[in-house]
Amino acid sequence: MITLRDDAVQVLVSYRWPGNVRQLRNIVDQLSVIERDREISASTLLSYLPAESTALVPAGGGATGSGMDSVSERELIFKFLFDMKSDLNALKEKVNVLTGGAPMPAMVQPMSREEILLPHPAQPMPGTVSIVPRDQVAHEDIDHTEVEETLSLTEKEKELIVKALAKHRNRRKAAAHELGISERTLYRKIKEYEIA
Repeated sequence: MITLRDDAVQVLVSYRWPGNVRQLRNIVDQLSVIERDREISASTLLSYLPAESTALVPAGGGATGSGMDSVSERELIFKFLFDMKSDLNALKEKVNVLTGGAPMPAMVQPMSREEILLPHPAQPMPGTVSIVPRDQVAHEDIDHTEVEETLSLTEKEKELIVKALAKHRNRRKAAAHELGISERTLYRKIKEYEIA
C-alpha cells in the first residue's frame, strides 16, 4: 500500500493534471510498480510528473532513449515477472487445496511415433487392457457374462457419496469437501438416498 507524505499531497493538489484522472491513475500505477519505498515524498512524486509544458510526453522521460528509460523498463519487466511468479505460486496453492493435497500426476514422457505404434513385449501396466490377436488366443470355453452398467445420475451420485464417506471414514465434512458440495447438501443427499 502506497502512502503519500504531506508534501507529496500538496504536489498532487497543486498540479494542473492536464491528462485528468487517467494521467493520475497512470502515475499511481507507475509509483506502485517501480518504487520500493511505500511512503512517497514530494521529490519522488515530482520525478514522475511531466513538466506542464510537456504534459503529453510520457512520465518516464519520453522517447529520448536515455539509459534511465531502459533501467525503469527493466525494473517494470522484473516487477511483472515477480508478480507472475507470485500469481503462479498462489494458483499452485489453490490447486493443492482443491485436490486435497493429493499429488499431481507426473508428466507423461514424450514418446516417438515408433514407440506408440509398435507393441511392447513388457508386462502391461495395471489398469490397462491388452489386445491380443485372435490367432494367439487359446481356444477355451470362456464364460462371457455382460455386466450392465447403470447410467442413472442419481445412482452415480449415490455411489460417489458412498465412496467419499467410506474414503473419509464417515467424516461428512471431509467427504463434502472432496465432493465439492456443502455439508448441508451432503446431509440432505444422505437422507434423500437413505445412506446409512
